[in-house]
Amino acid sequence: MTIFHTYTPQLVSIGPLHHGEPHLEFLEEEKRRYLQDFLERTRLSVEELYKLIRGKEDTLRSCYDETIKFHSDAFVEIILVDAAFIVELFLRGSFVEMRKTEDRIFRRSYLSLFIRFDMWLLENQIPFFILEEIFNLQKVSSIFRASKPQFIKLTYKFFEVFQGVNGQLGKFNGPTKKNTRKAVIAPSVIQLHNAGANFKPSERKDSFHINFKKGTLEILPLTPQYHTGSLFRNLIAFEQCHCSDNYINDYVFIIHHLANTPKDVELLVEKQIIENWLPDKEGASTLLNDLSNVTTLNPDHFYFSDLCEEMENYRAKSCNKWRAILIQNYFSTPWATLSLFAAVFLILLTVIQAVTSVLQVTN
Repeated sequence: MTIFHTYTPQLVSIGPLHHGEPHLEFLEEEKRRYLQDFLERTRLSVEELYKLIRGKEDTLRSCYDETIKFHSDAFVEIILVDAAFIVELFLRGSFVEMRKTEDRIFRRSYLSLFIRFDMWLLENQIPFFILEEIFNLQKVSSIFRASKPQFIKLTYKFFEVFQGVNGQLGKFNGPTKKNTRKAVIAPSVIQLHNAGANFKPSERKDSFHINFKKGTLEILPLTPQYHTGSLFRNLIAFEQCHCSDNYINDYVFIIHHLANTPKDVELLVEKQIIENWLPDKEGASTLLNDLSNVTTLNPDHFYFSDLCEEMENYRAKSCNKWRAILIQNYFSTPWATLSLFAAVFLILLTVIQAVTSVLQVTN
């Protein structure tokens, strides 16, 4: 079984699109246990949840592009079980005291991790508004002794494990002007290196921050893993379907061009910009190249167009190339530098000796 499929779940179904598929029956019993625990914890009844969801059925169905094959009662039941499961799952994710000893999900850390992988898939969703409405019910509020958190914060906490793992999710500053360039060209890291550029990890908090100033390229550190491809494919697909700007699409495009070969990845690993969790640098390069297959580029509205222009202008300057050759060939190590100075010193001595000999002859 392939664990990290692009859009379809492998362990748990959420919503109607993959409900009932045989390989997803594994967690159906546990989902119903979570539902029962949620009802006991909040003193809600199945009838109350059913009534709430039935009243939103048309809106819920309209959130899916596909025609839902389930009739009304079955559809409402699917949403009810999955919504209660998610709310209870997020509660246990944030409040350890709410977990039970026999909890099959949090007792096995790998299981809770793989469930997270399935829950970000575009075809494995239920509308967020119904989760918030259930969580905001008065009986749910009564289980909190202190102030009740926002459901969006519980959601963030449940998935924040990927903040450190990927280092890409979070704040993104959008473009301030429309690009009018006819083409977009981005040099590779090795090409920039050969032109004398420096590289360092960015310390800013913007998720997709890349900056090139005074010959130094700053990139927020990346951590390619097996599930990284699935994450970005789903983010790009969501962005293309629902967003007017393609920030993530453009980020993947520029990273693909910068880290185009294993040598590019190797240099970025050396500069601590990439922490490669894949078996080899070829794997990281292949992952980034494969991701580029799902990107689409609009050269008239490309987030990193100014960055591309700055890097290309720097690379095109011959003085930068010659300086890079000098530094890389003759100042790369102390011994190389010492050898260069020794050679220069010998040449100077030879010149001085020659001049002295000529002066002696003429006198």
